[in-house]
Amino acid sequence: MGDPSLLKLHVVKPGDKIALKDVDPSAMGNFKSKQDARKLILADHEELIRLQDMMYAEDKHSLLIVIQAMDTGGKDGVIRHVMSGVNPQGCVITPFKVPTPEELSHDYLWRIHKVVPPRRMIGIFNRSHYEDVLVVRVHSLVPKEVWSKRYDQINAFEKHLAENGVTILKFYLHISKAEQKLRLQERLDDPNKQWKFSTGDLKERELWDDYMAAYEDMLNLTSAKWAPWHVIPANRNWYRNLAIGRIIVETLRGFDMQYPQPAEKLDGIVIPD
Repeated sequence: MGDPSLLKLHVVKPGDKIALKDVDPSAMGNFKSKQDARKLILADHEELIRLQDMMYAEDKHSLLIVIQAMDTGGKDGVIRHVMSGVNPQGCVITPFKVPTPEELSHDYLWRIHKVVPPRRMIGIFNRSHYEDVLVVRVHSLVPKEVWSKRYDQINAFEKHLAENGVTILKFYLHISKAEQKLRLQERLDDPNKQWKFSTGDLKERELWDDYMAAYEDMLNLTSAKWAPWHVIPANRNWYRNLAIGRIIVETLRGFDMQYPQPAEKLDGIVIPD
């Protein structure tokens, strides 16, 4: 069985520099195969359900999970597989699309801050405020003098959240360009997946190198001790899900939670027929 601790294996240490070309998107950690990891995946899934229930009952913590990736990177798959079975009333998923006119009339963090999870909740961002240093940068939607200041602004924003009780986990799902081609072709070939395919994805693919440069700066400039980035090898779906599930479970364990005590003594209570 592989090393159960993945909190440190894929983290971008604050102050270190990561080069994505040096990260193998097909890596499996210390595991040899999906079968080798199967028991741990199942155990972590059960543990996540238990810990989320305790977190909701205790009402002391909130967890924000940020997921970023290139097209076909597996954002939806992570949410579907890792979070399946958790209590829906304690988990909110927010997808971030092109900003609406109302959102554009505010600062770029306005739409983010208003959906940060409150206590007892797990919030998942499918894309996030980081689009404002990714797609905005790659497509020159604002001048460099504007987007280049956003790294410090985002760090300050996330530090404010952390200091006010929000635990932040950030995952970049790292796939290869070759793997993306296979996944796009699969969408094109499968009638049940063609709705996911857009010719716009091909235009974005042409900007692969520009996106990799933008992602590297994002990872290197905004991985902080209060909001660390994890670069997750994502060519293999099972390992992607295992790594993220284990990191979430280990983070929740670190909360050292307990179920609340009942409001009154329950000894001697008899439920009437």
